[in-house]
Amino acid sequence: MAPAAELEYVGTYVWRSGEDSFGGFSGLEISTDGSGFHALSDRAWLYWGSIERDSQGLIRGMNIAGRAHLRDSKGMPLKPGYLGDSEGLAIGDDGRIHVSFEGLDRVAVYDDPDAPARVLPRPPELPGMRVNAGLEALAIRDDGTLITLPERSGRESRPFPILQLRDGEWTRLTRLRRDPRWLPVGADFGPDGYLYLLERDFHGLLGFSTRIRRMRLTEDGPRDEEILLTTKPLQYDNLEGLSVWDDGQGIRLTMISDDNFLIVQRTELVEYRLRP
Repeated sequence: MAPAAELEYVGTYVWRSGEDSFGGFSGLEISTDGSGFHALSDRAWLYWGSIERDSQGLIRGMNIAGRAHLRDSKGMPLKPGYLGDSEGLAIGDDGRIHVSFEGLDRVAVYDDPDAPARVLPRPPELPGMRVNAGLEALAIRDDGTLITLPERSGRESRPFPILQLRDGEWTRLTRLRRDPRWLPVGADFGPDGYLYLLERDFHGLLGFSTRIRRMRLTEDGPRDEEILLTTKPLQYDNLEGLSVWDDGQGIRLTMISDDNFLIVQRTELVEYRLRP
């Protein structure tokens, strides 16, 4: 049996900005060379720009090049709350931006950040889905197929249904084991073809802990599943977004935290490297 992959900690960067719309980040995409980013807030704001890294690849600065208030299909800016609770972010090879929303659970696609939304077919209602417990995690395969799953499954013993959108139709691809308190909040396909799933556990005053699972996603179920990381409460903030890319030395996992727009929390980017 091959030895399990090993994650090594790379670094943490606390990101600050004085803009009123800054914060609440729940979705993240890092460019293939690690030099650019898109970050999605849960109030329908999308930020993008460049990343300053030192010779060791550590983040030393986040330079905002632009931001946009995402719009509905009629071109009106989305209000925070039921219609504007944007959670998952996936950018395809064609540059189109896919966003999953809680509240009114749906997935929309944008040709560019300032364009009106093109609403995709509504995903089916699933057990456990409710306000603030909908489609948080969103990922896209190389062929453009979208993958998502709800944050809750209805019962702690019930597996999560994994949905896929292909050729304009949602289907249930498979199911994923639920470990009672761990809830999925972010996902991305890595350059190795694995699906990486970011999960969260909330401990009240002790804050959050984070887990990363990876697996090969097949119609016959998840394969080669392993838990790569489990953090302690308060080790990091409320990590919600995940992007997986190749940094030349291994597979880099970059996560971003949702500060809930609270002064006692922070926006941080946490990076690990996966070595075989």
